Amino acid sequence: MVYKKTLTALAVLGFLAAGSAVHAQASIFMYDDASDLNTDEKKDWDASAELGLLFTSGNTKTETFKTKLAAARDYENWRHKGIIDYYRSKQEDQSTGETYVTGDKLFLSGQSNYKFEPDSRSSVFVFGSYEEDKFSGYEYQGTVAVGYGARYRYSEALYADYEIGPGFSVNKPIVNGVVQEQETSAILRLAGNLVWDITKSSKFNALASTEIGEENTKSRAELSISANVNSSLALKFSVAANHNSYLEDSSKEKLDTETAVTLVYSF
Repeated sequence: MVYKKTLTALAVLGFLAAGSAVHAQASIFMYDDASDLNTDEKKDWDASAELGLLFTSGNTKTETFKTKLAAARDYENWRHKGIIDYYRSKQEDQSTGETYVTGDKLFLSGQSNYKFEPDSRSSVFVFGSYEEDKFSGYEYQGTVAVGYGARYRYSEALYADYEIGPGFSVNKPIVNGVVQEQETSAILRLAGNLVWDITKSSKFNALASTEIGEENTKSRAELSISANVNSSLALKFSVAANHNSYLEDSSKEKLDTETAVTLVYSF
């Protein structure tokens, strides 16, 4: 079963490499390559803050809040990155006047890559992530993985990153509102990122990762397009999906999707 899942995941990554793409800001899964940078000098941290708010009234009252912080730094032989991504939504019941939470998710990730040479396309990575999603069927899910990464540049405006490596996952399932014992599992992590500069002021990004285990395969994907308002501010439209192949609580959906329009400030 793991072998079949691996072939499926590799096919998805291959599709991303051959299909449409875009150069967006550094993603959750991948990092910029040293060959695109001046490695004679150490770079300061590159950071961005993303914010989206939505309020509706009338027949339906809702509140949606999304924020994301990203920071990255590239050295001659090292690159590092961290991500904090938070989403929360609430809706009011018109018949009772009560407000209830419909979405509450926190995702954290960090990664370091060691490049074999400053201008090499190959690197070794260490990756870690932690997620709390109150509507996913898990109290939390965590991952640690190590492995090999590579970047292939297809044109001046188009490149793709790939990563593969073993690791392990830790999680706590929730069944009928009751938190279960912590579970651990060996996994195989695959990740891909396709980036394309459409124009000087617009970018497209396609991301995908999957963590294949014996019991559960956790996958994440995001497509986004952004357009610059000025040198520091951009408007971004994104569609993201999270999928768990197995949930102990059968009342929960295996697939969660998120569509967002946000402002991104780079500093």
